[in-house]
Amino acid sequence: MRASSVVLLPHAPSSVAVARKRLSSELAASGVYESVVDDASVIVSELISNALRHARPLPSGQVRVCWLCRGDVLELEVSDGGAMTEPRRGPGTLSSLGGRGLGIVEALSEGWGVRHEDGATTVWAVLRTPRSNGGEDAVSPAHSDAVVPDLADFPDLMDEPDEGFYNGTRNEVAPSRAYPA
Repeated sequence: MRASSVVLLPHAPSSVAVARKRLSSELAASGVYESVVDDASVIVSELISNALRHARPLPSGQVRVCWLCRGDVLELEVSDGGAMTEPRRGPGTLSSLGGRGLGIVEALSEGWGVRHEDGATTVWAVLRTPRSNGGEDAVSPAHSDAVVPDLADFPDLMDEPDEGFYNGTRNEVAPSRAYPA
């Protein structure tokens, strides 16, 4: 089982998919639950996308992506050459075109933060990674800390939307709730 990786990638949009694929395959091979692999992939995608959009590359012209599994904790890091502003969670309103990335990272992780060192800015996130290998240390989803809400607590959930819910056109597709790839 590979416990950690450090990957240097070009400061280019194609790096998002490369990092996501490598992270996913290594975590899956180490027995991490698929749902955790998916969350980690989204987090890495958001962190790299933010580095590409808002920051300079490292002096080498690259971004550095690192992950480290220790016990049931996964640490994810993306380092870049920094920017004029500090990475922070944006408002991410429904009408905004962006600003949701660090909010997504915050929602999926146990915590995240920013470090400045040696001319680099590193944004990190930590999440729990129970294993599905069936060993003594494995945590099954039924015994995890996840809480499934009782849908009876949300009576409006099953109501039909208003006529004008989709801008007045009945054939319009509802907006997706899926995270961007």
